[in-house]
Order: sequence, then C-alpha cells, then structure tokens
Amino acid sequence: MKLSKFKFNLPEGLIASRPAFNRDESRMMVIHRKTGEIEHKIFKEILDYFNEQDVFVFNNTRVFPARLYGNKEKTGARIEVFLLRELNAELRLWDVLVDPARKIRIGNKLYFGDNDSMVAEVIDNTTSRGRTLRFLYDGTHDEFKTALFALGETPLPKYINRPVEPEDEVRYQNLFATEEGAVVAPAAGLHFSRELMKRLEIKDCRFAFLTVHSGLGNFREIDVEDLTKHKMDSEQMIVNANVTKIVNKGKDDNRNICAIGTSVMRAIETAVSTDGHLKEFEGWTNKFIFPPYEFNLATSMVTNFHLPLSTLLMMTASFGGYDLIMSAYQKAIEEEYRFGAYGDAMLIV
Repeated sequence: MKLSKFKFNLPEGLIASRPAFNRDESRMMVIHRKTGEIEHKIFKEILDYFNEQDVFVFNNTRVFPARLYGNKEKTGARIEVFLLRELNAELRLWDVLVDPARKIRIGNKLYFGDNDSMVAEVIDNTTSRGRTLRFLYDGTHDEFKTALFALGETPLPKYINRPVEPEDEVRYQNLFATEEGAVVAPAAGLHFSRELMKRLEIKDCRFAFLTVHSGLGNFREIDVEDLTKHKMDSEQMIVNANVTKIVNKGKDDNRNICAIGTSVMRAIETAVSTDGHLKEFEGWTNKFIFPPYEFNLATSMVTNFHLPLSTLLMMTASFGGYDLIMSAYQKAIEEEYRFGAYGDAMLIV
C-alpha cells in the first residue's frame, strides 16, 4: 500500500475551525461495509444503530494545556514550547518541541509569563526539533503543575488556523476525559453529549473506558511512499481489567463492539490476544494500521473525517475498506462535510 493512494484534494474551507453548536448535532455519514450503502444523518441518531448490551469503547485521556510561549534570554526572541510529556516529576524535566528550533541550544534559558514567573533551562537536544527542559521552580509538584498549566493554552492542531478561544478549553476535550496526558484530543469522542450518553445508558448499552495518551505523531508527515517503512511514534496506553471484562463479555455474547476513534482501535488491536479477546495492558504502542489489515475485536467504529495522507485516514480505510472509504470521502467533499478534529463524524458498521 502506497502513501500516494491516500492523497485527495480537500478544499481548505471544509476544514472545521470551530465545533458544532451542540456536541451531538454534527453531521454523521453512516457507511455500511457489507452493502456499500451510505447514509447521511445527525450524530445523535447513532442511537438507531445500536441495541441493548452493545459495547462502546472510549478513550478517557485528558488533554492538558501543552502550548506555551516564552522568550529566550538576552535576545528576547519569542519561542513556542510544546509540552509533550513529563520525564521526571522531582527534577521538573519535560520532553518538549520548540519552534523555531534552530534558535535554541543546550544551556539557553527560556522565560515564561508575566514578570518571567517561570524559567526553564535547555539541558538536552533529544531530536532535531525536540528538547529536554528543566523548569526552575520552588514549591511542591502540584503547585508547579498548576503554575505551568496556567501559562499554557489548549493545543489545537495547527490546521485549525485561528487563535485559541476560551470555549476551546471545554470543547477540545471529551466529557469523560479524566486521565491527564494527551496533547491531541480523541476527536471521535467530542460528539458525545451528556444527553446522548444518558440515552445510550437508558438503552442499556455498555461503556468501557481505556486510556491512550494521544500524541503529535498523529499529525507527523509520512516521508516514505512504501507504508511498511513508516514508523509510528509511541503512545502510552492502559487497558485495565474492567475494560477487558466488558469488552470480552460483549464479544462472547455476540454484541456490537464499537471503537470510538482511531486511538481506541489502535489500543484494542495492540492488546488483543491470539484468541481474539482483549487482555490487560499497560505500556506503549506504536502500532501502525493500514490496508490490508484484519481486525480482531471491533464490529463498528466512529471516527472523524481526516486530512489527506494521514495515518488516521489509513486506519479508517483499513476498517471500512479502501475503495468504499475513499469514495465516501469524495461524497463527503461534494456534500460539504466538515473535516478535522472539530469536524463531522463517520460511523462505519
């Protein structure tokens, strides 16, 4: 499978810059894998496609305010610092990306906030763009995290080409997000409102919550034509005993198991056992799913409309079938569906 097979012309105006007014009122394209039928619905009509004891698997990771702006010592140059993950809580070490990268060297100090209230020192160059920063802060770890996150803003993807607004803090976050650690929101979950979750509960659907701390690797450009040569960035994930119990019972009872988003699909395909059941897992995954691929657990999937050449599109095409999904994308463009994290949804059944 070649990278170029996932290229298509996406009008810039179809990339959603803001979410739908109500979470569950995005448009939803429904793809029927067996028949090739395509339906056009509103997201809250997802209720019509599921029955009692069907299982929804969600990602409960929580996005933290990862994008900071600081100034370099002496020159005062404005530097964007994107927090990736905490490396050492005691030493205040963080893995970060800096932009522009060429201006930053080991030993440089960066100043953040009014009156330079937070200072960081560059102590390592881990990659061409990445750095390790040591934040200099007196106080408890909780106080430090509170102060650091107060300086940050919601890390909207760069393709949402506008300043961050107060609403983004709430809307670029799933309602069930509890486990802090992501810098990318699992966008498929953004369509679920409290009312819709309650209606699914009343219908006696089952919810399982695993954790994948979604990272920037989702947006990294692929620079090889042969997809077998592409290496995904690793993401931390946790599948606990409660998740395995709910999902495996659903499988054994022949219920519909719906993966809410590509991060969930990657996680359950990482943690599936040879007998097709989900097993407990705590660690990292760099699983890259592209066509052709045989899925083991999920019988349906909710995902957004993804950008050209993205790994997210490749996984979607793996599950829905390459030809069907690519023709559905052309129809989505004709029908002016909205693409990206704040865009519309696709349900593949």
